[in-house]
Amino acid sequence: MKERINRTVLLVVLAFLVAAPWVLPAIGFDYWLDILAEIIIWSLFAASVNLLFGYVGLLSFGQALFFGMGMFGVAIGIAKLGLGFWPALGFGMTVAIGTAAVAGALAVRLTWHYFAIITVVFSLIFYFLALSAKPLTGGDDGTSFSMPAMLEAGGFELSLTDPTVQYFFILSVAAAAYFLKYLIVKSPFGMALMAVRENDVRASLIGLNVYFLRWITFVIAGGFAGLAGCLFALFGRYASATYMFYHVSGEGVVWTIIGGAGTLFGPAVGTALLIVVREELSNIWEHYPILVGLVVILTVIFAPKGLMGFWNALLDRLAPAPADRASGGGRPNGAVDAAAVPAERRTGP
Repeated sequence: MKERINRTVLLVVLAFLVAAPWVLPAIGFDYWLDILAEIIIWSLFAASVNLLFGYVGLLSFGQALFFGMGMFGVAIGIAKLGLGFWPALGFGMTVAIGTAAVAGALAVRLTWHYFAIITVVFSLIFYFLALSAKPLTGGDDGTSFSMPAMLEAGGFELSLTDPTVQYFFILSVAAAAYFLKYLIVKSPFGMALMAVRENDVRASLIGLNVYFLRWITFVIAGGFAGLAGCLFALFGRYASATYMFYHVSGEGVVWTIIGGAGTLFGPAVGTALLIVVREELSNIWEHYPILVGLVVILTVIFAPKGLMGFWNALLDRLAPAPADRASGGGRPNGAVDAAAVPAERRTGP
């Protein structure tokens, strides 16, 4: 029952996302298509935070570094190197993954707050490097570029300058990334990651290479963040060092915690909620971050496992699994079926 409800909700959301380019203009919300595309991109960024924090137990404040590397890889590839659409996208992903591989080799040797601190340090180092390398990155001004064609065949041209094409490209890439994440967390590799998260010492005792598992996950998470950066650069035709600052990583952490760390779609839910709240409140009150902070505080207090955790707990109450009902899941906590107790324990000494 629970799986059926979740599957239905997912299909409804997917149907809305596919129909959005026609539904939103029809109801007079044309500008929300760009906001929806931005939500999809940032949810992919939050998914990279969740892969490390939710499944390995490593809290990273450096995902903005890989986001920025992907963004600058695309922008520099097109504006400075004269690359086409797909080569620039590949170049951005290569730069982001390469940076994650090098940074991760050092960072995953640490855990707890030491890991969080070193990821902040890496982010700050490359942020200041991007600002100082003005001939390459544009410094404070950033790097803008003109969008090359995605596909050309004869007189036919497909480009992200078409808002509908751009939206469906972003949606398709993000959907493929989320499907890849699903395959990862449901695989034996994903089970090994969760074993490391729960107890890295015991995981090493049963033969798991804890360092390698953390490193390869760091690289994969960097790839997700870099892909989000590539999409954001193509979305805005612009790259800026501002997006490499660690406060951007902090937003990804907040989105993940609000949506539900360790869940597949929790980061998307948290991202969507806070961006929609931000967009609506910013039109009403200039100090809207105070209200956004209030929403975050209330969510953490009343849904400590995030919105997805609250949703799953609600479904468990309303529609308990058949095994729970068969085993008497409706009995109060601590109640024991007398028939299940051995006779010598029922009768006493």
